[in-house]
This record gives sequence, C-alpha cells and structure tokens, in this order.
Amino acid sequence: MLNLQKTCAFSGRVLLGLYFLIPGISKITGFEATSVYMAEHGMVLIPFFLVLTIILQVGGGICLILGFRIHENALMFAALTLVISLVMHDFWNLESGIQQAHETQNFVKNMAIMAGLLALSASRYVTAWSLNKQKSEPQS
Repeated sequence: MLNLQKTCAFSGRVLLGLYFLIPGISKITGFEATSVYMAEHGMVLIPFFLVLTIILQVGGGICLILGFRIHENALMFAALTLVISLVMHDFWNLESGIQQAHETQNFVKNMAIMAGLLALSASRYVTAWSLNKQKSEPQS
C-alpha cells in the first residue's frame, strides 16, 4: 500500500507541476495576447505581474516536477491560484450568461486545484522520487 501512496503522490506532484509549467510557457509565446486578457480584467502593472507569473509558473512547475522544495512551491502555487482566481475569474462582477458561467467554472476548478496543492504541501509521501527526498520518509 505504501508504494501505491508514493506512486499517487509522485504522479499528482508531476501533473500539478505540468499544470503550471505548460501555461507558463504559453504565456511566453503568447505574451501580447495574455497582456490583453489581463487588461480586460482591469489588471494593473501588467508587464511586471505577467513576467512574475511566468517566472513562478515555469520555475515552480519545474521544481514540482523534479521534486525540489515541494512543500514551499505547493504553498506558493496555492496562494498564486487564489490571487489569480479572485482577480481574473471574478464571475460575481459579470452579468448572467455564458461568460459568467465560464468564469464560475474556472473559479471553482481553481479552488479544486488549490485544494490539491494544499494537500500536496501537507503530504509526507510527496518526496518519493524527488530531489529533496527526506530521511524521515516512511520506508516501504
């Protein structure tokens, strides 16, 4: 059973890492389009926050995949996900309709991802097959 827990923790960690890495890369290739999207949501200091988000998503995504500073990166991504959800998926400011439904769905999805990140930050099995494997990890 312990090997199954380690495998699930490893798989979840890698998938969450990819979830942030891939959009981080697409923000680089679609920098202008992402800037326009952020402006449509009333974002300020767009170049600063977009570059910061790219650095966090690409760097943190790679760290999660490789298993480096897992707990810290998971907490950082949980906070980032909450902020992005509140600013960019503000369904409560939209009229009823397809756009509000789309933003509501994105907001709820992000809350589920945030929950997964919080669980990842608290799990003792996530260090299996990682760069920062802990000595206190349970043995199989």
